[in-house]
Amino acid sequence: MKNKSSLQGSLSSKDKESVSSTQDDRVYAHIFEAILEQRLAPGVRLSEETLGEIFDVSRTTIRRALTRLSHEQVVLLRPNRGAVVSSPSLDEAQQIFFARRMVEKAITELAVEKATSAEIADLRAMVAEERACFARNDVGAGIRLSGEFHLRLADIAGNAPLSVFQRSLVSQSSLVIALYDVGSKSHCSFDEHKEIIDAIEQKDTARAVDLMMHHMDHIDAKLNLSTKNTSDNLHEVFSHLAVSGKKTPRKRA
Repeated sequence: MKNKSSLQGSLSSKDKESVSSTQDDRVYAHIFEAILEQRLAPGVRLSEETLGEIFDVSRTTIRRALTRLSHEQVVLLRPNRGAVVSSPSLDEAQQIFFARRMVEKAITELAVEKATSAEIADLRAMVAEERACFARNDVGAGIRLSGEFHLRLADIAGNAPLSVFQRSLVSQSSLVIALYDVGSKSHCSFDEHKEIIDAIEQKDTARAVDLMMHHMDHIDAKLNLSTKNTSDNLHEVFSHLAVSGKKTPRKRA
């Protein structure tokens, strides 16, 4: 039997490109899924060497997959310091969810217009599996399916630019939730998803959009995205240490 290196050596240039593309896709898909399931925390360093060992591919292949993820803004490539999972700031998190609302509205409207009976059935099956995952306490898979529901709606909408944008926003949203979730244990997205599907099937655009916006409100309510109690001004942060407007005296050594 030919070993791995001799087999690759016997491949044509076109075949090699196909194998490389398949490897890129596999690595990309696994990392993307890990982010959706919140198994990869924001700020985690993504070592090319370690990932290469895990997936049994070259560092070049890993680099291509990470570059693709960086285009979706879920991975940050740092010159001479390697890649890390992105950690959206409060301002970035607010912008991400504002954009989500705009995109979700457009996608929902298009989905009402274009969804077929088969696609409706697929959505219902996805929501049923989402519910089953949470029921058996497989929270990671449930969260991933919740995100994939929105990606599937984007596919149904049939607008490629919106679909690409939505893929980036959904994965970034997962990072925002990992960073700013207030600790709510409620996982009722599948009920809201079911209601959205019902409205889409009934071709009720206004209700479908209203339900989607309510769904986004529910997600927002679980997050602490307020900047009221935060500041990058050190004097403001430590102002409580001042007494009667005077600086706290420095103790002598």
